[in-house]
Amino acid sequence: MGPESRTEIVQILKDGRQEFLKSVSGLSESEAQAHPQAGRWSVLECVEHVTSVEERFLGRLQKAAREGAPPMDTQKETELLARVKNRAGRAEAPEAVRPVGRFQTLGEAVAQFEAARARTIAFAEEQKANLYSMAESHPRFGNLNGVDMLILMTGHALRHSEQIQEVRAELAK
Repeated sequence: MGPESRTEIVQILKDGRQEFLKSVSGLSESEAQAHPQAGRWSVLECVEHVTSVEERFLGRLQKAAREGAPPMDTQKETELLARVKNRAGRAEAPEAVRPVGRFQTLGEAVAQFEAARARTIAFAEEQKANLYSMAESHPRFGNLNGVDMLILMTGHALRHSEQIQEVRAELAK
């Protein structure tokens, strides 16, 4: 599912946004703020985290070096998306992007996510010709180009979309 063209990454970002928004659709504020178990994030905290990561990664991508990027590799792109989405292994969020109560309501958090993803999509559309020349690194995934970073952002939202579905199922019991 790696992008075969620079245009496809924009559609992947849009599709990921829709899937993420679908995962939070129909929740009440009390459901969004409920913790299914001690030590587990609420839906609101998941949305806050995803939004914080989206904003942080977009900022890094906007400042990324324009040389030294890994070449286009569609197999790597496909594997990266699958690896990031996979919830089989737990990943500890860095302190800088852990939920801190930034949003009071789910509506506020979702609106901020939508605004952040809209900026990401606009950036991808504006920078299509340059995405593969952008160089950025990630502590877990190594050296990445701009498309890889956008895939990472989409996969991250999808990973937490699945987590939100798990929380919803636990709360429904």
